[in-house]
Amino acid sequence: MKKIAVVLAGCGVYDGAEIHEATLTMLAIAQQGAEYQCFAPDMEQAHVVNHLNGEEMNEKRNVLVEAARIARGNIKALSEYSPADYDAIVFPGGFGAAKNLCTFAFDGPNCTVNKEVEDAIRATVTAEKPVGALCISPALIAKVLGDVQVTIGQDQGTADAIETLGAKHVKTTHGEIVVDEKYKVITTPCYMLDATISQIADGANNVVAKILEMLK
Repeated sequence: MKKIAVVLAGCGVYDGAEIHEATLTMLAIAQQGAEYQCFAPDMEQAHVVNHLNGEEMNEKRNVLVEAARIARGNIKALSEYSPADYDAIVFPGGFGAAKNLCTFAFDGPNCTVNKEVEDAIRATVTAEKPVGALCISPALIAKVLGDVQVTIGQDQGTADAIETLGAKHVKTTHGEIVVDEKYKVITTPCYMLDATISQIADGANNVVAKILEMLK
């Protein structure tokens, strides 16, 4: 059975991992006959957002601890990840991917990437294993790899910022994926578009299906 690492950025769209994207990615992996293991960096979140009113809250939370909510406690620190133990790695979206895993939400093309995240991406690519990225997560893939082909959907400002990093952006709509054959990177826009939960499921399913196809 193929094993896929799923990297979470916390819990909640505004300051962590997007819960629908994360959960539907895990469901897609299970339904397509593979298994998953969740990971997250053991670090403080960039900030905490009240998901009811969108306002920043005066408190601190840990990315790994919060991500454990989605993983039902079955989660490992990203420092424990090794591509030798997994067949692929996937990054669901949510603002946490652009605030905690990297600083793209704050700094755009001048962002920095968490070292453990960068190491995980580079090690997986070096091992010639697939990397999946949903929603805004392709931005951090672009920051790490540079000349990679990705999609975040149709937002021109974000696409321009990604191309500033040396990547090529391809416009897509719901459920569509973009495949970079050189790096084995598969991306889909998800909630970077105005999407329904069923359209998120389509994107997650298509990313996972392409990953498993690449592993045959």
